[in-house]
Amino acid sequence: MAAALLKMIALFALSTLLILNGALGDLMCEELPVELCAYAINRAGKRCVLENYVARKGMVKYQCKTSEVVVETMSEWIETQACLNDCGLDRKAVGISSDYLLSPNFVAKLCSQPCFSYCPNILDLYSNLAQAEGNILYA
Repeated sequence: MAAALLKMIALFALSTLLILNGALGDLMCEELPVELCAYAINRAGKRCVLENYVARKGMVKYQCKTSEVVVETMSEWIETQACLNDCGLDRKAVGISSDYLLSPNFVAKLCSQPCFSYCPNILDLYSNLAQAEGNILYA
């Protein structure tokens, strides 16, 4: 009897832990502060995107939204400031755009050893953007 009760308590504790871990660990773009939005990936593997809108009295405000761009290899990821610095990016970037790829300075930073070797999220994003436009990034 005591063993069965102990087993039930252990199963309850384990299931509670798993439920809480899932509830607390879900990265949702809409819940991220705008300062962490750009270059983040939610639990489902969709990229978060910083969007702006005009609020009352013409003030521009920002919000974090879930894009339809899916990342195959990672989820629940908030890019580090070190990677953004190494790759020449700004966390205040609005939207997802290949415009950066038109700048030779940006491409040089993107293909630099620190960015290319240690920032797989950024590399995945810009490699896919380049590929969609018929280009390939090389280090």
